[in-house]
Amino acid sequence: MTALTLARMRADVAEMLGEAPEDISTEENLMDLGLDSMRVLGLVLAWGNTGIALEFSHLAEHATLGGWWTVVQRLQAQAAASA
Repeated sequence: MTALTLARMRADVAEMLGEAPEDISTEENLMDLGLDSMRVLGLVLAWGNTGIALEFSHLAEHATLGGWWTVVQRLQAQAAASA
């Protein structure tokens, strides 16, 4: 499986919002930019294909790309430790 990167996450979020990746800050509230729960669920499903046990609730606890990246890093470390 390919590791999920911050760059891919930023690009995927930007695509969902119809924005350029460089316009998505790690600290900006993604819900304020128009990301809704159905789109977040789509991202969870796509990113879960990278081999991490990502769930909607993990991302629902955070509203920024930076917060999501912290969660993903933790999950990737856990997956690597158990492999």
